[in-house]
Amino acid sequence: MKKIRLFLTGLLLVVAASAMAQDITVTGTVTDASTGEKIVGASVLLKGSTTQWAMTDDLGAFSLTVPSNGVLEVSFLGYAAQDVPVNGRATIEIALEPETEMLEDVIVVAYGTAKKESFTGSAAVVKNDDIIKRSVSNVTKAIEGLVAGVEVTSGSGQPGEGASIQIRGAGSINASSSPLYVVDGIPFDGSLSSINPQDIESMTVLKDASAGALYGARGANGVVVITTKKGKEGRVDVNLKAQVGWQSRAIPRYDLVNQNEFVELTYESLYNTAIDGGYSVDAAYNYAASSMSSTLGGELYNPYKNYTWATVIDPATGQVRPDAVSAWNEDWMDELTNTKALRQEYQVGVNGGNERTKYNFSAGYLRDEGVLITSLFSRYSARAGVDHEATKWLRLSANLSYSYTDANQAQNSGTQTNNVWYTAQFMAPIYPVYMKDDAGKDLLDEDGNRQYDYGFTRPTASRFNPIGDLYENMYRQEYDNVSFRTFARLGGDDDVMGALKGLALTVNFGGDLASRRITSYTNPYTGDGASTNGSIDKYSTRNFSYTFNQLLTYDRRFDKHNISVLLGHEYYNYTYNYLYANSTGIYPGIPELAPATTVADHTSYTDTYVIESFLSRVNYDYDNKYFISASWRTDGSSRFEQDHRWGQFWSVGASWRISEERWMNAEWINNMTLKASYGVQGNDNLKTYYAWQGLYDLGWPNASNMGGIVSTLENPLVTWEKKNTLNVGLETSLFNRVLDLTVEYYYSRTNDLLLASPMALSTGFSSYNANVGSMDNQGVEATIRVNWLNRDKFQANSTLMLYHNQNKVVSLVSGQDRILDGQYLIEVGLPINSFYMVKTAGVDPATGNQLYWAYETDAKGQKIEGSDYVTSNGTAAANSRYVFDSREPVISGSFGSNFYLGSFDFSFLTTFSIGGNIYNGTYSGVMEPMYYAATFHKNQLRRWQKPGDITDVPKLKVSSGRQTINDRWLIDASYFAIRSVQLGYTLPTKWTEKANISSIRIYAVGDNLALFSHLDGMDPQYSFSGGQGYTYLPTRTVSIGIDINF
Repeated sequence: MKKIRLFLTGLLLVVAASAMAQDITVTGTVTDASTGEKIVGASVLLKGSTTQWAMTDDLGAFSLTVPSNGVLEVSFLGYAAQDVPVNGRATIEIALEPETEMLEDVIVVAYGTAKKESFTGSAAVVKNDDIIKRSVSNVTKAIEGLVAGVEVTSGSGQPGEGASIQIRGAGSINASSSPLYVVDGIPFDGSLSSINPQDIESMTVLKDASAGALYGARGANGVVVITTKKGKEGRVDVNLKAQVGWQSRAIPRYDLVNQNEFVELTYESLYNTAIDGGYSVDAAYNYAASSMSSTLGGELYNPYKNYTWATVIDPATGQVRPDAVSAWNEDWMDELTNTKALRQEYQVGVNGGNERTKYNFSAGYLRDEGVLITSLFSRYSARAGVDHEATKWLRLSANLSYSYTDANQAQNSGTQTNNVWYTAQFMAPIYPVYMKDDAGKDLLDEDGNRQYDYGFTRPTASRFNPIGDLYENMYRQEYDNVSFRTFARLGGDDDVMGALKGLALTVNFGGDLASRRITSYTNPYTGDGASTNGSIDKYSTRNFSYTFNQLLTYDRRFDKHNISVLLGHEYYNYTYNYLYANSTGIYPGIPELAPATTVADHTSYTDTYVIESFLSRVNYDYDNKYFISASWRTDGSSRFEQDHRWGQFWSVGASWRISEERWMNAEWINNMTLKASYGVQGNDNLKTYYAWQGLYDLGWPNASNMGGIVSTLENPLVTWEKKNTLNVGLETSLFNRVLDLTVEYYYSRTNDLLLASPMALSTGFSSYNANVGSMDNQGVEATIRVNWLNRDKFQANSTLMLYHNQNKVVSLVSGQDRILDGQYLIEVGLPINSFYMVKTAGVDPATGNQLYWAYETDAKGQKIEGSDYVTSNGTAAANSRYVFDSREPVISGSFGSNFYLGSFDFSFLTTFSIGGNIYNGTYSGVMEPMYYAATFHKNQLRRWQKPGDITDVPKLKVSSGRQTINDRWLIDASYFAIRSVQLGYTLPTKWTEKANISSIRIYAVGDNLALFSHLDGMDPQYSFSGGQGYTYLPTRTVSIGIDINF
């Protein structure tokens, strides 16, 4: 009987358990927790199963048959995944927290993360969604307009090239002003173009000492922390993305004269030269007509075949005769422009995992054809990572990435004749790209192809055709980049740690290996290679760096008190190897050293750089209202002499969440935080590893032995540049997060600037390196975000960022208040790189001569106030230079918006800058040409021509001898740019769910769409110093793409 009762009891338990675990049909909806909007395409998966899952439809609804005691895993891209117990419920409403909010609330800081609400420093987070809206090959170009206080140059249009970034003003005069880049917790020394922007989860910009002081000797110019994507718990997610676009110039061309206008202006210049030389009017006309042929290269380059150079101008009008017919009119810039420049990018990503192990993998391919013919950038990239929780107290992680980049580039720059952006851009319109016969028709080769004209009798760029040389020559750069990041953590917050709960030891070991190979080939027949029978240059560089740190942390909350402590040690090692060889007398068409006849040059060297560091940080908060932080780091850098290589860097900060006070009971205030910090950071990037050492030049002969001579003097006292920074900020979130406002004021002083300290020439040296200068930056940043519409089917938000910085040089070398460098002036009391040049006073209506301002000076050469006068004397003007505003704008910023209407999304980003100057030497070159056969700007058409003319352009004269560096070429640097516009459409779930596809989004995106400035052809973001160059200009990209999630 007892056995029967036991059997019946067991049977009842089994039946009960079976009944409890019976399958039920669960229905429900998935919504956005912050907006209440239905989420379309969310995944609802039975935990532990790979077959029982559903996707939410257009109304965010789902239906799934699961065990009544099962657990649902709910996830969607951009939201935090949730585990939802069924607990026998037939209807479940699920609200997912947006991951974007979580990302904004958690900031990746030095050696860890921090909640935004408790963070005492200054930092900003750029999310992946914003990064991928830009069609860029280099991540440095994606950050523009997304962080207040960050200035970005436009960067070269060469595919794969990056931009320069400056955080809160210029950090130095001679040392680097670039920020430190950190990738997944380790300083990054690879090529930034090797990082696929699609692999980035976020970029955090650390702007003040409290945020970046723990980076010690390398954190003074700010830190950009790049965090790559990681695996996520849940079912396997597969993402496929393809984008194809077409590129063109983003900046309009300079407005140059046409063929007839060029000939007429050349004739007028010759005439004016003769008049100024004392010729009579008739003699001057005859001189101009007779000089045209020799000036412009002979009749071969006369396109008007029904006239000679001497007769093509009507002396009565000074214009090309109406019946003159041009045999050719070839535009060099049109010839070098790739009108079908295609940009293709493809990406596949896989991530998933369970509670203990998460993984991710991605692979990408980019092919970016430049708008300059023959230019090309290709990138093959792959990244894999795994995160495993071995036990409750042991976590392991590893991340490995590889990329191969291959770039074909235009190698020449500046005013080199072989630089297409110099020679071709400003080639006079009479000169043909292709060879012509006496009748002006194309000369074809034996295969019927047109032949490039290398201008053997052309008065400018003789033996050169930069367009032909693009095909005949080569400059190829290849990169192999390998990065690894490994991580192990022992301990943690789990109760299994007992009394050691909150204590953890973390070990990070990571490194970067970048190998670069450059081949430069110049053909033996034309251009630069003609004089050496061609040449081959081979460069091979290899840099390997690794970082090994050990971090002991303790993080515990006791009632209302929370304390977090960090103690750590770090070792960084960097090695750079350089190998170069050059040979001449090459075998045509073979870009290798072996067939060349003469080894012309070869060299090699190795640089090593080491930093050892000890660091600590303490954070404390009380009741989630009052926060205090302090950090300290000491660095020993191999850049300095051993008795002076250790530096101390520190910060203190505090914040007060006013909104958490009991007396602050305003429901419309979601958050209000007041914060302040102060600290000292260092900069050891002095652009040399040997600033303190005395160096020798070993290129001096000593009979048959090696000779040497001291080239620089030793100064063992050389040390870091140090930056002291104060930051005060207010962060508010109002009206249920409808309005978010952040305003910050900062003041920094950089001391111990490395400058060349002068010394008596009798010593045999003019100067030695010393830390003697100081410089200030202070400014205000504001970020205003308005979530101005938040309906079920329509959401919209807008963000305005404003930034003002004021730079001032405080001190220079003892006894020296100014440093001159061409048109630039560094002077105590003025912003760095103020302009210093001749000041024009208009044009004399009687003579057409340029007028200038000048002044009298005292016995010490100082200006006598009130002595200014107007003169046409160029020498007096050259001795009376004036100071003009630098490139630094009065205010800069950005404005952008995002709109979501049902399945459609639309966004745009604009940037702007007001104030500041640019010295446009490129423009001056076509307004005041230094030699004949260079073209003219259209503004020359408003030149002075006869007495009584009122104009701002003086009498035309090539190689005039006028003071060319003057304020005529200072152009207002203000601009407005449309950086990106994107329109997307997500297909209805009912169209995709049958194919087991979570979502399909198709989109169109425009990048660098328009630029409005004070002069067509000018790039107002070319450099921080306000110059211009003959360089590859930025490009505009218009693309279409598709984004598929499985």
